[in-house]
Amino acid sequence: MVHESQRQLVQEVAAGGLPELPSRYVLKEEDRPKDAVTAFGRLVFPTVDVRRLAEPEDVEEAAKLRSALESWGLFVVTGHGMPEALLGDILGSTREFFYLPQEEKLKYSNVVDGDKFQLEGYGIDRVDTDEQVLDWSDRLYLQVQPEDERRMQFWPSHPAPLKTLLHDFTVKSEQVAQLLLRATARALGFKEEFFADRVGERVTTFARFNYYPPCPRPDLVNGVKPHTDNSLFTILLLDKDVGGLQVHKDGVWVDVPMLGNDLLVLVGDEMEMMSNAVFKASMHRVVTSEKERVSLVLFFLPDQQKEVKPAEELVDEKRPVMYKNHKAKTFSDGFWDAFALGERAIDFLKLRVEQEAASTT
Repeated sequence: MVHESQRQLVQEVAAGGLPELPSRYVLKEEDRPKDAVTAFGRLVFPTVDVRRLAEPEDVEEAAKLRSALESWGLFVVTGHGMPEALLGDILGSTREFFYLPQEEKLKYSNVVDGDKFQLEGYGIDRVDTDEQVLDWSDRLYLQVQPEDERRMQFWPSHPAPLKTLLHDFTVKSEQVAQLLLRATARALGFKEEFFADRVGERVTTFARFNYYPPCPRPDLVNGVKPHTDNSLFTILLLDKDVGGLQVHKDGVWVDVPMLGNDLLVLVGDEMEMMSNAVFKASMHRVVTSEKERVSLVLFFLPDQQKEVKPAEELVDEKRPVMYKNHKAKTFSDGFWDAFALGERAIDFLKLRVEQEAASTT
């Protein structure tokens, strides 16, 4: 059973004038982010202009997209067409929400009846045991698509513009995600509908507003533990003034630069599995600092009733089937079990074909 103190909101903990960090946030020595980050010289993150991707004849930009998906599993998005005011306002409203009095925010709590956790709402991520090391972040997690599945009781009424801003950002981000699905198919030499047909018409999208309070010992904690995403693509709007997101590349952790009004797109687990590992999901984490930080993340998932499986066209003798077929909803449910344990969902659910083969030898 999880003790109630383990569910304490990080913002409350940080506001308490800590003489030292509570032990439940402190990582084992080998897991701490100190000394783990490399400067990586003049490393340049791959950048893709989605305006150019919208032009089927622009093979150069399509080649840049494929290279980014294969080598990094992520890329910076320019040319998305979202107004600067929209991006600034929604990050501003994110801060305003987390600045609200605690009793106001708890109207949207993700804990029901004092101990029952639910995915949507305001709070911290799921806590399964008293021994679980907790992340230094609070969040507001909402399903935003399909629109008729929105649970509006969890959408904050204050600040007043937040609902409209989130809707507008979701619609514009979904346009970017759908364009990327079409462009990714073309980059592989397939028709534009290649991935869209496999994803389904009722794409499921979740929004996650993140708040990382100032931390007195950033070297001892994770803002968010290392993980890959439960998504096809993840679209991130990052804090414009404070960094913290890091990606794992070639065995080292690399700082993601502040991007201004550009977006960041990560490949998620479902795209890795559908592409039969032609594309790899990006392993990433968040580190903290003595400054507060906010971000907004959208996770684009397949229709939850769809079967996720490697595309037959991407299977051959050199690249045999890498993953087992499974229902999207099964993976989504198992993801949170894996995340609480700090494991990757693909491995937790034993979806790699070679795992089954190895277990019989």
